[in-house]
Amino acid sequence: MNQLKVKKSDRVLMISGRDRGKAGKVISVNPKLKTAVVEGINLYKKHAKPSRKYPQGGIIDVNVPVKISNLMVICPACQKAVRTKYKNTGKDKRRICNKCHEVIDAA
Repeated sequence: MNQLKVKKSDRVLMISGRDRGKAGKVISVNPKLKTAVVEGINLYKKHAKPSRKYPQGGIIDVNVPVKISNLMVICPACQKAVRTKYKNTGKDKRRICNKCHEVIDAA
């Protein structure tokens, strides 16, 4: 299986679909299904009965997973949506921005 270019806590840009152009932070990634849940993107309404978690009940906004192919990582250095590549630096592998050639991973 290929390694995914999107990781948890990355800032990403939606490049297709009804939320095209919106940016958000990745909450979780599912590598098996190649999907990611992004904060503020692909929101759907869920009707909830009153419970301990939602004592009032009502209609709740829920983040639904998005295909990773519809997301692009936003480079922290150049603040643009970019493709990423991997580069071996000694004993570890780092993600690199294709535009400004800066390291995207903090650690």
